[in-house]
Amino acid sequence: MGLWLIRRLGQVVPTLLILSVLIFGLQQLMPGDPALILAGEERGDPQVLAEIRAELLLDRPLWEQYLAWLGRVLMGDFGFSWRIRLPVAQLILDKLPVTLQLGLMAFVIAVAIGVPAGIVSAVWKDRPADWVANGLALAGISTPNFWMGIMMILLFSVHLGWLPPSGYVPLAEDPLQSLATTIMPAFVLGGSIAGVLMRHTRAAMLTALAQDYVRTARAKGLPERLVIAKHALRNALIPVVTLGTIELGRLLAGAVLTEQIFTIPGFGKLIVDAVFNRDYPVVQGVVMATALIFVLLSLLADLLYMAINPRLRAA
Repeated sequence: MGLWLIRRLGQVVPTLLILSVLIFGLQQLMPGDPALILAGEERGDPQVLAEIRAELLLDRPLWEQYLAWLGRVLMGDFGFSWRIRLPVAQLILDKLPVTLQLGLMAFVIAVAIGVPAGIVSAVWKDRPADWVANGLALAGISTPNFWMGIMMILLFSVHLGWLPPSGYVPLAEDPLQSLATTIMPAFVLGGSIAGVLMRHTRAAMLTALAQDYVRTARAKGLPERLVIAKHALRNALIPVVTLGTIELGRLLAGAVLTEQIFTIPGFGKLIVDAVFNRDYPVVQGVVMATALIFVLLSLLADLLYMAINPRLRAA
């Protein structure tokens, strides 16, 4: 266990290094000149443009720019936003609680709906419960988030007046109001992921229920609920855990359309604004933080594998 964990942590460093090269390199393909945007009304003055490029190292070769940026990142310094002149790390830390709250709420909703529905659908295969679960899952997968968000605003905010249509209140400031402002976007995000989790859980459970160890457990006279929960579900959870960590990482990376519709100031809105304004340090910082989240979630998935299936501990 200890050696495995050391090896996995050793893989994190080269992975993040390769990602940093991709993040920095692909960003250079973005059209436009940041100096022209930052110069504002003085964009026609060559001296002003030259001073801006020198200050931001834009007049240096790409490899020098990358090494300078990487050196700062290794020290925990993501630089300053070119547009609003605030530390990128501060912007990320300001938006992180918003994204964490929304992402975790959406993930809990997705798991609470998708996994039980997948189990029911597999256990009662080709019965009405299976048809209903599959229909709802396909509806959740195929319905666009922006349309679902607009429909929920029309129903629960405009017609019923139960929930605010947009905005965000920090959890520490007013927990109830914070829940009211995030429950609709969380349900929009969680609903689509619930459909995916349901389909994967159903497929994994059907495979597990057809295995010899399940037939043996039933032949020994074990109660059906124990066969399903202890023998089938435990072995079926591995692919579901893989999918769940990927979807959680996607949620924590920010849901751009949903955050725009509900005016949620999370990672999605931050990176969209940064891309439109050619604010390279913010784009680099947010994408690098997102990559780190995905890598850590991948490590968490591996740890969960071993907790679910003890046979993997000896591998």
